[in-house]
Amino acid sequence: MGKEFDLGGLLQQAQEKLASFQQDMAAKTVEASAGGGMVTVTVNGKLELLRVRIEPSLLEKPDVDMLQDLIVAAVNEGIRAAQKMMADEMGRLTGGFGFKLPGMA
Repeated sequence: MGKEFDLGGLLQQAQEKLASFQQDMAAKTVEASAGGGMVTVTVNGKLELLRVRIEPSLLEKPDVDMLQDLIVAAVNEGIRAAQKMMADEMGRLTGGFGFKLPGMA
């Protein structure tokens, strides 16, 4: 008799690899900025915003609308960079089969 196909074992192995991937992505971060570095954010692979750095000179004579726009732009760029990082890592792990997790670019 030949070796039987173990779907349960295969699914368990896939779940373990996915959990490991998600844990690895949570530990990886990307930085993005807006306004020539006036606002810089750090986002992890779980698409969580970890840090916001605002250039102190922006706070001397605050332009609230501009500051809000810079924060939004930096956060959006950070999310795009984190999604790309995740997609690149997933592509590396799957050998380029194009498998993507929800929320990945």
